[in-house]
Amino acid sequence: MKIAVITKILLTSISLLALFAPGKASAQLIPQPWVSVGGKDGDITYAVGARALNFGVEVGTGPDGATGVDVLKFISLPVISPYVGVGLYSEDKGVAVSGGVQVGATDHVFVGAGYNSIRGFNGQLGIRF
Repeated sequence: MKIAVITKILLTSISLLALFAPGKASAQLIPQPWVSVGGKDGDITYAVGARALNFGVEVGTGPDGATGVDVLKFISLPVISPYVGVGLYSEDKGVAVSGGVQVGATDHVFVGAGYNSIRGFNGQLGIRF
């Protein structure tokens, strides 16, 4: 009986330690930039973005010359980072919503895929310093 209780306490302690253990501290804030190419309704769309502190900003062009800015919120997980965002575009396109995921390919390169309601589906390629 005592061994079972000790085992449960030990497993719970290790699980909580793994869950709440602090991440690696960085000496300085270095954003992670990326480029994005996609398409919607036969038009090619482009964007550039950067991420820092689990927030991101992406500036892009959409169909009919619409340009806009999206603000993104990332959920940082060990390998993948899903995100959601909202943006504002010109040429009477209005408000855009977006979402996607970025995946670490190597220590310094990541790839991603996303959808923006104005710019359509897109692929991303970025770099970590």
